[in-house]
Amino acid sequence: MRVVGLRLAPGQKVPEHRNAIPVAVIVTRGTLLYSEGPGTEGRAAEGEMILVNPGVRHSYWADTETAAYLVYAGLPQSRPRQWSLKQREPGL
Repeated sequence: MRVVGLRLAPGQKVPEHRNAIPVAVIVTRGTLLYSEGPGTEGRAAEGEMILVNPGVRHSYWADTETAAYLVYAGLPQSRPRQWSLKQREPGL
């Protein structure tokens, strides 16, 4: 696992790219705007998380000062796996 800090100034953009391994983007300040292709724009506010599966084209940008941690899960040499969130069963 690798953790990288990301800070974006208002108007700054990370161009569209792909990752070979899964990445979780955890927003720690501001609001991160993102896209996973045409018509898929979204926003993640402070305290929210975006999960990006390997091979998915995506980009990030900010309208305000924004900070996040990118958590890369796995190694580039390993076989990538899709993210899956398991729901807790009631009462557990």
